[in-house]
Amino acid sequence: MKNNSAPTLTMCLVALAVSTAPAGAAVQVNDKTNINLTIFVPCAAGGAGEVVDLSGPLHTLVSSTINGNNVSGYFHFQPQGISGTGETTGANYQATGVTEESFKSSLQNGQANLTFVNNFRIIGQGPGNNYLVHETMHLSVNANGTVTVFHDNFSVDCK
Repeated sequence: MKNNSAPTLTMCLVALAVSTAPAGAAVQVNDKTNINLTIFVPCAAGGAGEVVDLSGPLHTLVSSTINGNNVSGYFHFQPQGISGTGETTGANYQATGVTEESFKSSLQNGQANLTFVNNFRIIGQGPGNNYLVHETMHLSVNANGTVTVFHDNFSVDCK
């Protein structure tokens, strides 16, 4: 499934960072938050699939810099010890990977670049039940507001 709202969401995040960030470089968030997550792993349970209930700490880092007429920012999310159990088989699973986004924009003319990389992995015991999601998206907008570069490579695999 493809997420076509990424550029819109990203621009909202840029606007939020610009409106709330103090001048200069700053880390706005650097913490670990316990989360609960339920994921369907379609290749688990011999191909029948199963729902996996996961919980544990998610590291979040958000930073931004305002320098002259430019703003830039960085978002980083990484599971650190998130694990869970399959509801059908009772198999153990680990959440791994990292999601990152970086942006840079001119406060003067609106020129902007944004890159988003997501590696979302739910790794199960034994072969055939690893759920792998990968996405790399890049967007460039020139000073006239024209999108000059957009690519979104998205894949989902079960191994």
